[in-house]
Amino acid sequence: MKKNNRITIIIAALLVVIAGLLIWNNRYLSTIQGESSDFQVWDTASITKVYLADRQDRESLLERQEQGWTLNGIYKAHNKQVQYLLTTLYKIRVKMPVSVASHDNIVKQLAMQSTKVEVYQMVPRINLFDKVKLFYHEKRTKVFYVGDATMDSSGTFMLKEGADKAYIVYIPSFRGFITTRFTANPDDWRDHTVFHQNMADIQSVEIDFNEDPQGSFRIENMGKHQYKLTRLCDNQELPYDTLKVVNLLSSFGDLRFEALFTNTMEKERMDSITSSPFVHYVVVTDKDGNKQDMKTFRKVVLNGVTDMGGEYGDVDRDRMYALIDGGKDFVLIQNYVFDKVLHDVRYFEAGHPIQYEMDYIEVLE
Repeated sequence: MKKNNRITIIIAALLVVIAGLLIWNNRYLSTIQGESSDFQVWDTASITKVYLADRQDRESLLERQEQGWTLNGIYKAHNKQVQYLLTTLYKIRVKMPVSVASHDNIVKQLAMQSTKVEVYQMVPRINLFDKVKLFYHEKRTKVFYVGDATMDSSGTFMLKEGADKAYIVYIPSFRGFITTRFTANPDDWRDHTVFHQNMADIQSVEIDFNEDPQGSFRIENMGKHQYKLTRLCDNQELPYDTLKVVNLLSSFGDLRFEALFTNTMEKERMDSITSSPFVHYVVVTDKDGNKQDMKTFRKVVLNGVTDMGGEYGDVDRDRMYALIDGGKDFVLIQNYVFDKVLHDVRYFEAGHPIQYEMDYIEVLE
């Protein structure tokens, strides 16, 4: 009986100690996180989510997944942009409090025009002097508002939620402001991938040249490094140059657009462009039957505007518009990036010479 009482007392004492540690830990975290000037995230590897929202009702939820970061649970996020954000959260420092004379005006500006930022991390419920960390869980650790730049563009106004004092925040050794790194516009966080297919996973590539039907073709993977080249206008199978076919299929590994216009270009203009005759229609099908497609359209330039080579013309020779992902998104692509996959069927026929175009190079003495 005495032994049972002793065990009961020990268990009760342990529970009291654990409860005390939990209360102390929560109070400690609340004190640290409650500092009105605490914007920095020391451990960015523990960040699981970042939520951004602005006064224009735009929202972006960035979430860390096993396969990478996602946007709003739908899209793949632009990895480089996310890394910029994480680096910013790690490097930002408080430069100084906003002066008393301008404080009220700055707070009013933040209330009318700012981006709300919420940071979620995996943190321990028990943290003993940063030595013993137990019972990790996801928790919202930071909530603050990002405003405009200072007059000299050397800092950015920020205010923690619930705080009564605003601060000027900056990145040491960086000249400029960091407002744009906290954009809530989902378009700014979208990954720019158009095609991302491993060569071994591609079953077929079909390219329709609207202005040159004789050049349209389909390449099919027949297995064991064997392919089938078919001219679409007469469905004729043609002998092919293996190296050129392999180069084409491998080129679909990483092709990206330059800019996304789905939500920024006027609908009337977009409709006008997409209702005009297309130039190319590219469909890549993988071995599971999944398709990725792109339909291109010429980009008309204004009079007096030159291309990258300094030539005048009505059509931009450096860029085209394109519909991708089944027509869901309207983007701008660079010819320099996509020309390598837009050869017509003649290029792939066996015996067709490879043609190179070389610009004149002026040697300065």
